[in-house]
Amino acid sequence: MNDRVLIAGIGNVFLGDDGFGVETVRALAEHPLPDGVEVVDFGVRGVHLAYQLLDGYDTLLLVDATARGGEPGTLYLIEADGGAGPQPAGDGAPPPVLDGHHMSPDAVLALLDTLCAGTGATPPRRTLVLGCEPAGVEEGIGLSAPVAAAVPEAVRTALDLIHGRTHDETDRPRRELRRTP
Repeated sequence: MNDRVLIAGIGNVFLGDDGFGVETVRALAEHPLPDGVEVVDFGVRGVHLAYQLLDGYDTLLLVDATARGGEPGTLYLIEADGGAGPQPAGDGAPPPVLDGHHMSPDAVLALLDTLCAGTGATPPRRTLVLGCEPAGVEEGIGLSAPVAAAVPEAVRTALDLIHGRTHDETDRPRRELRRTP
């Protein structure tokens, strides 16, 4: 990754494994990072994340619990389709609903599109999601054992991305890292 990078941990620490993104960025923040890389715990403040992105970042890495049907603790690296970008006026889509407590990554990116269209700001060129399959997102504090065990691997993956290293899945047999479209 080059230029300005925002690594955003998102999720609710009061909903078990939904706190994966928050716990991962907390651990990542303990590592030395290159200039231009910011690591921020956004938690459930999706609107704040959308406004932060107006400051101009080349790459956005969202870190979040991501249910995709794998075994709990499975890591996913997902490149968002085409990144965020302004939509043409009058496209018939309803404006994003601003509910600060229920801002999924999709809703944040939709809000960012609207904000960029209204302000002339440029969205990140590249958006990635580093997700982890949750075991449960019921009320409760703390990650399940398989998700907690995935945090160090997620930190290594983020560091590899930051430093431009390719991720060789063969040297990490315990965790499955899926690159998905």
